[in-house]
Amino acid sequence: MTADPTGHRFRLRGAHSSAEITQVGAALRALTVGGVDLVPPYPDDQPTPAASGVVLVPWPNRIRDGKYSFEGAELQLAISEPKFGNASHGLLRFGTYQPIEHTDERLVLGADVVPQTGYPFHLRTRVTYTLLDDGLHVAHRIENVGAKTAPVALGVHPYLQISGVETADLVIRSTGTTTLVLDERNIPIDEVPVDADTDLRDGRRLGDASLDNGYRGLERDADGRAVHTLTAPGRSRPAVVAGRRIRVGAGVHDRSLSRAAARRGDRADDRTRERLRLRN
Repeated sequence: MTADPTGHRFRLRGAHSSAEITQVGAALRALTVGGVDLVPPYPDDQPTPAASGVVLVPWPNRIRDGKYSFEGAELQLAISEPKFGNASHGLLRFGTYQPIEHTDERLVLGADVVPQTGYPFHLRTRVTYTLLDDGLHVAHRIENVGAKTAPVALGVHPYLQISGVETADLVIRSTGTTTLVLDERNIPIDEVPVDADTDLRDGRRLGDASLDNGYRGLERDADGRAVHTLTAPGRSRPAVVAGRRIRVGAGVHDRSLSRAAARRGDRADDRTRERLRLRN
Protein backbone atom coordinates (compact mmCIF):
# COMPACT_ATOMS: atom_id res chain seq x y z
CA MET A 1 0.00 0.00 0.00
CA THR A 2 1.38 3.41 -0.98
CA ALA A 3 1.60 5.96 1.81
CA ASP A 4 -0.39 9.17 1.46
CA PRO A 5 2.12 11.99 0.72
CA THR A 6 -0.11 14.43 2.63
CA GLY A 7 -0.09 12.24 5.75
CA HIS A 8 -3.16 11.35 7.76
CA ARG A 9 -6.37 13.08 6.70
CA PHE A 10 -8.53 14.43 9.49
CA ARG A 11 -12.22 14.65 8.65
CA LEU A 12 -14.82 16.94 10.17
CA ARG A 13 -18.53 16.24 9.63
CA GLY A 14 -21.67 18.22 10.44
CA ALA A 15 -25.30 18.19 9.38
CA HIS A 16 -24.75 20.52 6.41
CA SER A 17 -20.97 20.73 5.98
CA SER A 18 -17.78 18.70 6.02
CA ALA A 19 -14.04 19.33 5.79
CA GLU A 20 -10.79 17.44 5.37
CA ILE A 21 -7.44 18.65 6.72
CA THR A 22 -4.10 17.02 6.01
CA GLN A 23 -1.41 16.18 8.53
CA VAL A 24 1.32 17.61 6.30
CA GLY A 25 1.17 21.40 6.36
CA ALA A 26 -2.16 21.40 8.26
CA ALA A 27 -3.65 22.01 4.82
CA LEU A 28 -7.34 22.46 4.09
CA ARG A 29 -7.84 19.75 1.49
CA ALA A 30 -11.62 19.75 1.17
CA LEU A 31 -14.61 21.80 2.31
CA THR A 32 -18.22 21.12 1.36
CA VAL A 33 -21.20 23.24 2.44
CA GLY A 34 -24.76 22.36 1.44
CA GLY A 35 -23.47 19.98 -1.24
CA VAL A 36 -21.19 22.62 -2.79
CA ASP A 37 -17.48 21.79 -2.92
CA LEU A 38 -15.45 24.92 -2.12
CA VAL A 39 -11.89 23.55 -2.39
CA PRO A 40 -10.59 22.02 -5.67
CA PRO A 41 -9.55 18.36 -5.29
CA TYR A 42 -6.26 16.82 -6.30
CA PRO A 43 -5.13 13.19 -6.76
CA ASP A 44 -4.69 10.99 -3.70
CA ASP A 45 -1.14 9.98 -4.67
CA GLN A 46 0.21 13.54 -5.04
CA PRO A 47 1.71 15.93 -2.48
CA THR A 48 -0.18 19.13 -1.80
CA PRO A 49 0.15 21.08 -5.09
CA ALA A 50 1.37 24.69 -5.04
CA ALA A 51 0.99 24.91 -1.24
CA SER A 52 -2.79 24.46 -1.61
CA GLY A 53 -4.39 25.18 1.77
CA VAL A 54 -1.22 25.02 3.85
CA VAL A 55 -0.24 27.13 6.87
CA LEU A 56 2.81 29.32 6.21
CA VAL A 57 4.98 29.91 9.27
CA PRO A 58 7.31 31.50 10.40
CA TRP A 59 7.00 33.56 7.23
CA PRO A 60 4.70 33.65 4.17
CA ASN A 61 5.84 34.59 0.67
CA ARG A 62 9.56 34.72 -0.16
CA ILE A 63 12.89 35.86 1.25
CA ARG A 64 15.36 36.91 -1.42
CA ASP A 65 18.42 34.62 -1.53
CA GLY A 66 17.23 33.25 1.83
CA LYS A 67 19.09 36.07 3.56
CA TYR A 68 17.82 38.36 6.29
CA SER A 69 19.11 40.25 9.31
CA PHE A 70 17.65 40.15 12.80
CA GLU A 71 18.94 41.86 15.94
CA GLY A 72 22.31 42.54 14.34
CA ALA A 73 22.87 38.99 13.03
CA GLU A 74 23.02 38.06 9.35
CA LEU A 75 21.16 34.79 8.77
CA GLN A 76 21.02 32.41 5.81
CA LEU A 77 18.02 30.14 5.25
CA ALA A 78 18.01 27.07 3.04
CA ILE A 79 16.81 27.84 -0.49
CA SER A 80 13.46 26.12 -1.00
CA GLU A 81 12.58 27.75 -4.34
CA PRO A 82 15.66 27.04 -6.51
CA LYS A 83 14.07 28.46 -9.68
CA PHE A 84 14.14 31.95 -8.20
CA GLY A 85 16.74 31.53 -5.47
CA ASN A 86 14.33 32.24 -2.61
CA ALA A 87 13.40 30.79 0.74
CA SER A 88 9.67 30.32 0.23
CA HIS A 89 6.58 29.94 2.43
CA GLY A 90 8.15 29.17 5.78
CA LEU A 91 9.38 26.00 7.45
CA LEU A 92 6.21 23.95 8.06
CA ARG A 93 4.87 23.66 4.53
CA PHE A 94 6.01 20.03 4.49
CA GLY A 95 6.00 19.65 8.28
CA THR A 96 4.01 16.90 9.97
CA TYR A 97 1.45 18.19 12.45
CA GLN A 98 0.22 16.12 15.37
CA PRO A 99 -3.41 15.97 16.52
CA ILE A 100 -4.08 17.54 19.93
CA GLU A 101 -7.87 17.37 19.80
CA HIS A 102 -10.21 15.81 17.25
CA THR A 103 -14.00 15.60 17.39
CA ASP A 104 -16.63 15.49 14.66
CA GLU A 105 -16.63 19.28 14.33
CA ARG A 106 -13.31 20.47 15.77
CA LEU A 107 -9.64 19.74 15.08
CA VAL A 108 -6.57 21.13 16.81
CA LEU A 109 -3.19 20.39 15.19
CA GLY A 110 0.23 21.27 16.57
CA ALA A 111 3.76 21.46 15.20
CA ASP A 112 7.02 23.00 16.38
CA VAL A 113 9.37 25.11 14.30
CA VAL A 114 12.65 23.83 15.75
CA PRO A 115 16.01 25.66 15.59
CA GLN A 116 17.63 24.98 12.23
CA THR A 117 19.74 26.44 9.42
CA GLY A 118 19.04 30.16 9.20
CA TYR A 119 16.32 30.09 11.86
CA PRO A 120 17.86 29.41 15.29
CA PHE A 121 14.56 29.92 17.11
CA HIS A 122 11.96 27.60 18.62
CA LEU A 123 8.23 28.15 18.11
CA ARG A 124 5.23 26.06 19.12
CA THR A 125 2.31 26.45 16.74
CA ARG A 126 -1.34 25.45 16.92
CA VAL A 127 -4.09 25.66 14.31
CA THR A 128 -7.73 25.03 15.18
CA TYR A 129 -10.36 24.15 12.59
CA THR A 130 -13.98 24.39 13.74
CA LEU A 131 -16.73 23.28 11.39
CA LEU A 132 -19.80 25.53 11.09
CA ASP A 133 -23.15 24.85 9.46
CA ASP A 134 -22.24 27.36 6.77
CA GLY A 135 -18.47 27.01 6.60
CA LEU A 136 -15.25 26.76 8.59
CA HIS A 137 -13.66 28.81 11.36
CA VAL A 138 -9.86 28.79 11.64
CA ALA A 139 -7.70 30.09 14.50
CA HIS A 140 -3.90 30.21 14.87
CA ARG A 141 -1.66 30.34 17.92
CA ILE A 142 2.13 30.66 18.11
CA GLU A 143 4.27 30.51 21.25
CA ASN A 144 7.98 31.24 21.50
CA VAL A 145 9.36 28.37 23.60
CA GLY A 146 13.02 29.09 22.87
CA ALA A 147 15.61 31.18 24.64
CA LYS A 148 15.82 33.90 21.96
CA THR A 149 13.52 36.60 20.67
CA ALA A 150 12.24 35.31 17.31
CA PRO A 151 11.01 36.97 14.12
CA VAL A 152 7.53 35.62 13.38
CA ALA A 153 5.08 35.84 10.49
CA LEU A 154 1.99 33.84 9.57
CA GLY A 155 0.08 33.22 6.37
CA VAL A 156 -2.38 30.78 4.86
CA HIS A 157 -2.68 29.62 1.26
CA PRO A 158 -6.26 28.51 0.46
CA TYR A 159 -7.43 27.56 -3.02
CA LEU A 160 -11.16 28.04 -3.62
CA GLN A 161 -13.80 27.07 -6.14
CA ILE A 162 -17.57 26.75 -6.46
CA SER A 163 -18.26 23.28 -7.78
CA GLY A 164 -20.17 23.07 -11.03
CA VAL A 165 -19.07 26.54 -12.12
CA GLU A 166 -16.15 27.29 -14.42
CA THR A 167 -13.42 29.24 -12.66
CA ALA A 168 -13.43 31.83 -15.43
CA ASP A 169 -17.06 32.67 -14.64
CA LEU A 170 -16.50 33.37 -10.94
CA VAL A 171 -16.48 36.97 -9.77
CA ILE A 172 -14.01 38.00 -7.06
CA ARG A 173 -14.55 41.00 -4.80
CA SER A 174 -12.06 42.48 -2.36
CA THR A 175 -11.70 45.94 -0.83
CA GLY A 176 -7.95 46.48 -1.21
CA THR A 177 -6.96 49.98 -2.30
CA THR A 178 -3.29 49.24 -3.03
CA THR A 179 -1.49 46.29 -4.57
CA LEU A 180 2.08 45.02 -4.32
CA VAL A 181 4.37 45.10 -7.34
CA LEU A 182 6.51 41.97 -7.77
CA ASP A 183 9.90 41.67 -9.41
CA GLU A 184 11.02 38.83 -11.67
CA ARG A 185 11.60 36.63 -8.59
CA ASN A 186 8.08 37.19 -7.22
CA ILE A 187 9.29 39.40 -4.38
CA PRO A 188 7.40 42.61 -3.57
CA ILE A 189 9.37 45.72 -4.47
CA ASP A 190 6.71 48.45 -4.43
CA GLU A 191 3.15 49.28 -3.41
CA VAL A 192 0.89 51.19 -5.77
CA PRO A 193 -2.80 52.20 -5.90
CA VAL A 194 -5.08 49.71 -7.64
CA ASP A 195 -5.94 50.51 -11.24
CA ALA A 196 -8.43 49.28 -13.82
CA ASP A 197 -6.60 45.95 -14.11
CA THR A 198 -6.28 45.25 -10.38
CA ASP A 199 -9.23 46.96 -8.67
CA LEU A 200 -11.55 44.28 -7.23
CA ARG A 201 -13.86 46.50 -5.19
CA ASP A 202 -16.72 46.34 -7.68
CA GLY A 203 -16.08 42.72 -8.56
CA ARG A 204 -14.05 41.18 -11.38
CA ARG A 205 -14.78 38.12 -13.50
CA LEU A 206 -11.75 35.86 -13.18
CA GLY A 207 -11.78 35.02 -16.88
CA ASP A 208 -11.20 38.70 -17.60
CA ALA A 209 -8.34 39.12 -15.14
CA SER A 210 -4.74 38.04 -14.77
CA LEU A 211 -3.94 38.24 -11.08
CA ASP A 212 -1.07 37.19 -8.83
CA ASN A 213 -1.36 40.11 -6.46
CA GLY A 214 -1.19 40.94 -2.81
CA TYR A 215 -3.48 43.72 -1.58
CA ARG A 216 -3.39 46.20 1.27
CA GLY A 217 -5.65 49.00 2.46
CA LEU A 218 -8.51 46.60 3.08
CA GLU A 219 -11.83 47.83 4.39
CA ARG A 220 -12.47 46.37 7.84
CA ASP A 221 -15.42 46.24 10.19
CA ALA A 222 -15.49 47.27 13.86
CA ASP A 223 -13.95 43.91 14.81
CA GLY A 224 -11.06 44.36 12.39
CA ARG A 225 -12.34 41.84 9.85
CA ALA A 226 -12.05 42.10 6.08
CA VAL A 227 -14.40 40.21 3.76
CA HIS A 228 -13.48 38.79 0.34
CA THR A 229 -16.05 36.98 -1.81
CA LEU A 230 -16.34 34.70 -4.82
CA THR A 231 -19.66 34.85 -6.62
CA ALA A 232 -21.14 32.51 -9.22
CA PRO A 233 -24.14 33.56 -11.30
CA GLY A 234 -27.29 32.44 -9.53
CA ARG A 235 -25.40 30.62 -6.79
CA SER A 236 -24.47 31.15 -3.17
CA ARG A 237 -21.02 32.56 -2.64
CA PRO A 238 -18.15 31.56 -0.40
CA ALA A 239 -16.90 34.45 1.70
CA VAL A 240 -13.44 34.54 3.24
CA VAL A 241 -13.43 36.62 6.42
CA ALA A 242 -9.87 37.41 7.49
CA GLY A 243 -8.98 38.40 11.04
CA ARG A 244 -6.78 41.41 11.68
CA ARG A 245 -5.93 41.72 15.36
CA ILE A 246 -2.92 39.71 16.47
CA ARG A 247 -1.97 39.59 20.13
CA VAL A 248 1.71 39.14 20.92
CA GLY A 249 2.52 38.58 24.57
CA ALA A 250 0.61 40.75 27.03
CA GLY A 251 -1.74 43.10 25.25
CA VAL A 252 0.44 44.18 22.33
CA HIS A 253 -1.65 44.41 19.15
CA ASP A 254 -0.25 44.55 15.64
CA ARG A 255 -1.82 44.51 12.20
CA SER A 256 0.29 41.58 11.11
CA LEU A 257 2.48 38.89 12.57
CA SER A 258 5.00 39.87 9.91
CA ARG A 259 6.01 42.76 12.17
CA ALA A 260 6.03 40.73 15.39
CA ALA A 261 9.11 39.73 17.31
CA ALA A 262 8.11 37.16 19.89
CA ARG A 263 10.16 36.97 23.07
CA ARG A 264 10.56 33.83 25.10
CA GLY A 265 7.21 32.77 26.52
CA ASP A 266 5.21 35.15 24.33
CA ARG A 267 2.15 33.85 22.56
CA ALA A 268 0.65 35.23 19.37
CA ASP A 269 -3.07 34.69 18.94
CA ASP A 270 -5.20 35.55 15.95
CA ARG A 271 -7.94 37.19 18.00
CA THR A 272 -10.49 37.71 15.24
CA ARG A 273 -9.37 34.67 13.29
CA GLU A 274 -10.45 33.59 9.86
CA ARG A 275 -13.70 32.20 8.55
CA LEU A 276 -14.61 30.59 5.27
CA ARG A 277 -18.38 30.63 4.86
CA LEU A 278 -20.97 30.02 2.18
CA ARG A 279 -23.28 33.04 2.13
CA ASN A 280 -26.53 33.62 0.30
